[in-house]
Amino acid sequence: MFSKLNPAQILVTGFTAAILIGSILLTMPISVKSGEVNFLTSFFTATSAICVTGLVVVDTATHWTAFGQVVIMLLFQIGGLGIMSFSAFSAFLMGRKFYLKERLAMQYSLNKSSLDKIASIFKYLLMFSFIIEFIGALLLFLHWFPVMGIKKALWFGIFHSISAFNNAGIDLFGNFASLTGLKGDIPLALIISALFIIGGLGFIVVYEIMNYRQYPRISLHSRIVLITTGILLLGGSVLFGVLENNNLLQGLSIGEKVISAFFQTATRTCGFTMVDMADSSLPTQILLMFMMFVGGAPGSTAGGIKVTTLAILFLAMISNLRGRDDIEVFERRIAAGDYKKAITIFILACVFIALLVFLISIGHDFPLNIILFEVISAAGTVGLSLGITPYLDTSGQLLLIIAMFLGRVGPLTIAYSMIYGKKPVDFRYAESRVMVG
Repeated sequence: MFSKLNPAQILVTGFTAAILIGSILLTMPISVKSGEVNFLTSFFTATSAICVTGLVVVDTATHWTAFGQVVIMLLFQIGGLGIMSFSAFSAFLMGRKFYLKERLAMQYSLNKSSLDKIASIFKYLLMFSFIIEFIGALLLFLHWFPVMGIKKALWFGIFHSISAFNNAGIDLFGNFASLTGLKGDIPLALIISALFIIGGLGFIVVYEIMNYRQYPRISLHSRIVLITTGILLLGGSVLFGVLENNNLLQGLSIGEKVISAFFQTATRTCGFTMVDMADSSLPTQILLMFMMFVGGAPGSTAGGIKVTTLAILFLAMISNLRGRDDIEVFERRIAAGDYKKAITIFILACVFIALLVFLISIGHDFPLNIILFEVISAAGTVGLSLGITPYLDTSGQLLLIIAMFLGRVGPLTIAYSMIYGKKPVDFRYAESRVMVG
């Protein structure tokens, strides 16, 4: 079946198949602790897991059995690393080589601009991911062992390490509370935030950093990702700390406030939270909506329009104000195709989010800022919530499912899957001018 599909269609089909399989497994009686088995609930949970979003309509700890929780964990592991990563893993085990179409699908999966060393990068991606998840699970186990005991600490360590690294944000602490009961736990905040920051940097960036001694060169892409991510983390932490100093962060020591502000800013890609976002101020919600909208880096486990898109648009604005035709940074010129792609992604995301907010508001009497926050969280595959997701009706949940799917796969990938291979018309119309501004 896959032999007749183009690379973009392979990714879309792969994610769709994984969601359906996960939904069926979660609908089985063995997956649910008690109560009626609801396919919509299973479908929503499977989509949220495979799209590494973290929004849930039932509590993960109390609704699902150990089997159901394992299924959810496997889904966000597959979704975070990507369908093609696990196809590659199977090929490695069988000793099979990659064909050109498979390499092209890998290129789409990582959002990489070329096929250069794509198979080697995938091998490194898998090994690196499993090693980081193992280290994270070990650190969490050691942290929780004194209070949880061996069995529970081991399971919680594995589950939350994989959830954090893949930016899934799904937890086992119950009552939709995420990590709010652990506010002020500095070691936990550092471990969890390190996992989802590494996962959100993108595997290309991590690959270049880890191999810097052998290849002492950081690409323009990686430099933009690292600098933009650093600015967002630093600026966001300062703003969050100032805005919530006498609200969500009240009663904490200075050190705990600093770590908590940093954690809440970094979780813009993940969805874990140590404070109740429903109690946050409107300016803080606006700040986090912007952060979630931007998201992480291309080829990472994070969603959003990506930090490179934001950087390119900002650089384009600067170049335009300076009267320059080219977008220049670090003595390099950004390709015109990358700028066009950034503009397209930004516009599609804005239109898509506005449409979903409009449709959800038709059948729900929630304030606009709360609906917008939930939609951006779903479309950015983040998982932060102001608490309305479990109270949405069937149409609202289906709309969030669409948002999570498009947010993970990407609107451009969906578009490419429909138009890929069609020969463009080879002519140009006469140029004319339009007044702007």
